[in-house]
Amino acid sequence: MKQILRKICSLKKDRKLMSLVHQRLKEFEKNKNLFSELCFCTLTAGASAESGLKCQNALKDKFHRLNEISLQKELKKLGYRFHNRAEYINKNQTKISLLNQIRKMDSISARQFLVKHFKGIGMKEASHFLRNIGRKDVAIIDRHILRSLGFKDVKTLNEKKYLEIEKKLEKIAEASRLNLAELDLYLWRDQTGKVLK
Repeated sequence: MKQILRKICSLKKDRKLMSLVHQRLKEFEKNKNLFSELCFCTLTAGASAESGLKCQNALKDKFHRLNEISLQKELKKLGYRFHNRAEYINKNQTKISLLNQIRKMDSISARQFLVKHFKGIGMKEASHFLRNIGRKDVAIIDRHILRSLGFKDVKTLNEKKYLEIEKKLEKIAEASRLNLAELDLYLWRDQTGKVLK
């Protein structure tokens, strides 16, 4: 933990990075396109954020309109390798109205709701979605974050393990005087050299 705290302390001294992190969090707070963001998080699971972002930027409102076969073709054209996730997006189209309900829920309840009701959405994807619409109190535990914490060979996390690691991240965030959303962006920048979403 001391090593991570030192790393975060060093990153926080970079004023340009700090400004970028705060800018990104403001962008998340303004994000109103819930379904597009859910699709982005579905597409990034096991893939790169860049490939998910490329698909999101290209398809935008088409996520709402295309049937499964058409969406699969579009994803293939974009070079996205898990194009069969068009099935998840297509099934989730029928539940778009449910997304508005999470606005009234605390983040933990909203995460459970997303995992229960939406295809292709696990703990990480639900946490990612919530962060990307402005929530700051859940952790996105992906391979980059696991690497930062010293977990090198973890490929999948059950809910119990996910919550255990999230507690560790909460302690690191508190000690660093950051919220979980800020901590995620700093750690992600440390591991990838980028501050995306």
